[in-house]
Amino acid sequence: MKPIDTQIARRVAALLLEAKAIKLSPRNPFQWSSGWLSPIYCDNRVSLSYPAARTYIKEQLAALVKSRFPEAEAIAGVATAGIAQGALISDFLELPFAYVRPEPKKHGMGNQIEGRLEKGQKVVLVEDLISTGGSSLKVVDALRQAEVEVVGMVAIFTYGFEVAAQNFAGKNMDLAVLSDYSHLIEVALSEGHIRQDEVEKLADWRKSPESWGR
Repeated sequence: MKPIDTQIARRVAALLLEAKAIKLSPRNPFQWSSGWLSPIYCDNRVSLSYPAARTYIKEQLAALVKSRFPEAEAIAGVATAGIAQGALISDFLELPFAYVRPEPKKHGMGNQIEGRLEKGQKVVLVEDLISTGGSSLKVVDALRQAEVEVVGMVAIFTYGFEVAAQNFAGKNMDLAVLSDYSHLIEVALSEGHIRQDEVEKLADWRKSPESWGR
């Protein structure tokens, strides 16, 4: 994964916490659909309802595309949470936009790619959140099968799981993100969202999320 700009990472984390797009509850954890217990709930789509957060994230994701993947000829959002962010970025950069589902539709035309992407076109994917990377990388596979060149992926936030790093490396896919779990914890502590005695418990979750809290 590409290095993270600390100033931007802290600002994004602060905006997501302020909008309650991210909530931390180490004492009363959330349960994911996978069955994992988690001290963090993340729904970055909430940030779209806050113009200041939406604009900052859009501008920083667009800057990330330009600096890390300047060869990009189009933007594709990962359905569904990456669609809105991808559309905002493509409009800002004046690039074509499409979105891609992890699986083809089971009705109608059975499309997996919505919009028009050409063979050989250099595309950057947009995600809102990276956990294990599984669903995001299914989209990479779909575009590669369509002979689209995926030059990289940008995302708002990552939990920083080791399994995600391994999965992206296994697909030879470059990932650049605005913020991550470590910066989030720093900001949450400094702004009073969590207490010092909760930091270690939050750090332990990221090391072994599948067994944490059991």
